[in-house]
Amino acid sequence: MRNELCRRFGMEFPIYAFTHCRDVVVAVSKAGGLGVLGAVGFSVEQLEIELDWIDDHIGDKPYGVDIVLPNKYQGAGEMDLSKMTQTLNDMIPEQHRRFVHQILDDHDVPELPADEDLGSGLMGWNAATAYPQVDEILRHPNVVMVANALGTPPPDLIERIQESGRAVGALCGSPSQASRHAVAGLDFIVAQGSEGGGHTGDVGSMVLWPQVIDEVAPIPVLAAGGIGSGRQMAAALTLGAAGVWSGSLWLAVEEAAASPSQIDSYLTATSRDTVRSRAWTGKPCRMLRNDWTEAWEQPDAPDTLGMPLQMMAVREAMVRGNRYPDKSQPVAFNPVGQIVGTMNKVKRSADVVLEMVEECIESLERGGSFLEMQ
Repeated sequence: MRNELCRRFGMEFPIYAFTHCRDVVVAVSKAGGLGVLGAVGFSVEQLEIELDWIDDHIGDKPYGVDIVLPNKYQGAGEMDLSKMTQTLNDMIPEQHRRFVHQILDDHDVPELPADEDLGSGLMGWNAATAYPQVDEILRHPNVVMVANALGTPPPDLIERIQESGRAVGALCGSPSQASRHAVAGLDFIVAQGSEGGGHTGDVGSMVLWPQVIDEVAPIPVLAAGGIGSGRQMAAALTLGAAGVWSGSLWLAVEEAAASPSQIDSYLTATSRDTVRSRAWTGKPCRMLRNDWTEAWEQPDAPDTLGMPLQMMAVREAMVRGNRYPDKSQPVAFNPVGQIVGTMNKVKRSADVVLEMVEECIESLERGGSFLEMQ
């Protein structure tokens, strides 16, 4: 199952596991896939701690890191973080702050301690934070690739990553976006269909994958959006993908850092319980539908703000939700794709990898049997 990209990265199976949990990164890479740590949400200091821990536990196995640097966002071009934060905070309407407080109070989510630091809320969604993150990432020799979740990285960032010997890629939701990635000289592209969790476009995976593969050939394309089994992996490989990029699948594994109440929300949800909403980040993001997403869809709700203003406006809700996960689940941020309907049992990450590989091989062999001469 090893292809050119697998050989370059030193991995056994073409399974890429996007996760914000360092334990999952290590478990997947040790099982033969490639764990990819989501860096958004970490300060540079926190990211250093996470990557140092991974280095200490992953042995000689490779891993990747995913950053979030949108092509378009409020404050683009500003590299002074404190100045950007103040400017953007001044742009958030008081109506939005009141609306957030009202939702939390209506659901009895406890207040934070008076000395709680909410942070800026920018969480890496801009150049002022992404560039220092990349500087830190490149200090770690086991990192073999860096991916950008929202748009083509700036040319100087691409050059810096490639000159270090790492590969750089980016996600896309359309052939035109993929074409811009290709023109920029990226080493790989992740085509994510609408079924996926987190930020997605509106084109389904089975339609999107072959379009992107044809658009950017021979650049390797990883298929994302709706990958939850070996059968889906086999479909992606058959369509010409160089591997599968999965995220939702790792939210409820044994090593996941999510709270028991959040994991239970995933395990009991169906594929129809997700919605694409701007209610947390300001860009379309697939998550579990709940009282929070419903509140922002009501006629009297304020319009969602652009990125990163919306994320800054709801920062207190994010922090209170993380501190009180059992109390906040009805209004919590639960990003996940439509495969959540098949996530009904907690498993070890290594077992998930091996089950995917075995089912993928069985599916490919079953497909090949149709071509056998009788």
